[in-house]
Amino acid sequence: MSGFEQLFPGRLPRLVMFDLDGTLIDSVPDLAVAVDKMLLKLGRKPAGLEAVREWVGNGAPVLVRRALAGGIDHGAVDNDEAERALEYFMQAYGESHELTVVYPGVRDTLKWLQKQGVEMALITNKPERFVAPLLDQMKIGRYFRWIIGGDTLPQKKPDPAALFFVMKMANIPASQSLFVGDSRSDVLAAKAAGVQCVALSYGYNHGRPIAEESPSLVIDDLRKLIPGCLDPAAEITLADVVKPPSGNAIVVVTRKLWMKVIKALARWRWRA
Repeated sequence: MSGFEQLFPGRLPRLVMFDLDGTLIDSVPDLAVAVDKMLLKLGRKPAGLEAVREWVGNGAPVLVRRALAGGIDHGAVDNDEAERALEYFMQAYGESHELTVVYPGVRDTLKWLQKQGVEMALITNKPERFVAPLLDQMKIGRYFRWIIGGDTLPQKKPDPAALFFVMKMANIPASQSLFVGDSRSDVLAAKAAGVQCVALSYGYNHGRPIAEESPSLVIDDLRKLIPGCLDPAAEITLADVVKPPSGNAIVVVTRKLWMKVIKALARWRWRA
């Protein structure tokens, strides 16, 4: 039985919200390069890939503070140093995303959901300035009607504010919505919003098994959500769909409503 059949018997969710890093894309290699550049500029030793893999998931400011602390606990980090380091990190991370890749099964699943007319949104703690360009580079941006970055709203996950915001924009209740993520923050946000949560076992959860957070379902391949596609090795062939099923503009949520509308129209015209 597929994930959707288990969680939504006899129907599909009307809205699926996704986390980004560790769920749809493996971005740790590029994040690690940026962290190491930042540390070297501060006269410190580089952290390395595996350390950064355990630190990601709570947004760039927290990642930087963990890198300065050399561990998860960053309470003793000097705030002024953290602000300076964050500037170095943002500059370094903005230079390249060449090492970032889309996880297997992601494009197939997004295509399938779009073909079924399911609304999709992206809710990530990654700074907004990096999100849309990265999605376009990975060729998955067209699937999401709403995109919320880590600094789009005042709150980040595990706060459920972004999930509530998207459900309100979509006019779809929590009972007909699903959140897909890979970390404790994702599971906590979904639970707080009253939304079922599917967690990916391959993501970033600070070195802990995501099953410990008791999500609704744990899977190791997004294609396991799709009816009739339980085998992760199975290939799903669907025609590429250029426009969202509703024909509406992709909406990038920003702090001000007018900016949101302007950006949405610009993105729609650029993609058309």
